[in-house]
Amino acid sequence: MDIFSGRLPLFSATAFLFFSKGGGTQQLIHKLKYKGNKEIGIHLGKLLGNQLNNSALFNKSVAIIPVPLHPRKEYKRGYNQSLMICDGMASRMNAHVFPDVLYRKIHSSSQTKKSRYERWENVKDIFEIRNGHRLKGKHVLLVDDVITTGATLEACGHKLLEIPDIRLSIASLAYAQG
Repeated sequence: MDIFSGRLPLFSATAFLFFSKGGGTQQLIHKLKYKGNKEIGIHLGKLLGNQLNNSALFNKSVAIIPVPLHPRKEYKRGYNQSLMICDGMASRMNAHVFPDVLYRKIHSSSQTKKSRYERWENVKDIFEIRNGHRLKGKHVLLVDDVITTGATLEACGHKLLEIPDIRLSIASLAYAQG
């Protein structure tokens, strides 16, 4: 995925669906994030996990990390949509989800109406690692719901790369080409 070229050293990156305004993917993501339909995330995660399990680039991923929400936002939503996706993926990939290694230490505003630069400024220093030693030497698959500019995944990825000897890959349910 060229969006991360020169920004983040990745082993591999992929997105399952294409996101376009008003399209079916947008409706699914909206139901997952804002309408409390976490089953959509689990189901789509299973489909994505099946696909990745058949790929030599991903089928050796052993540690799946969801992009974290700030605890306040997760409480308000009732769940982390990226974790739902990860749970579905892990059930198909013989992998483990580590939802507590990467956390969001600062509550930030929504990214939806921000420019590429504003998105980066909004997320560049808001993530931290906890107990990262559990991932040392592993192939880590960082998962989010939608890639737009890649700013959130880039910020999370740089934090994860502080863990010694990991190989980092990215997967997303959808990619929204800017």
